Amino acid sequence: MSIDHDPLSSTFAALADPTRRAILARLAEGEATVGDLASPFSISAPAISRHLRVLADAGLIEREVDARWRICHLRADALRGAHDWLETYRRHWEDNLDRLVAFVERTHGTEMRAPHVRRKKP
Repeated sequence: MSIDHDPLSSTFAALADPTRRAILARLAEGEATVGDLASPFSISAPAISRHLRVLADAGLIEREVDARWRICHLRADALRGAHDWLETYRRHWEDNLDRLVAFVERTHGTEMRAPHVRRKKP
């Protein structure tokens, strides 16, 4: 399956870059012009445009032209697939950790439950 047809892969590929994550974080605060999004970065306008294209292709942002302004909006709902995928693994690891805690408590009894008291040397 190519990345073009797999929304989850497109989302994670878009999120893999720290500049794109910073752009998404800024857009989480509200819409912004391309110029506003570019201002914190010391990269060229074409580089910002490429980042925005990747985010738009992944469905994470929406771009519109309003007169002479290019305005970007976050599409947070597009992150739902990534969230759901990660949630499955979070539950898996929490279940494993719960089983580990139960095992340790069973095998070590009360010695693990009692707080460790440090004795001062006389």
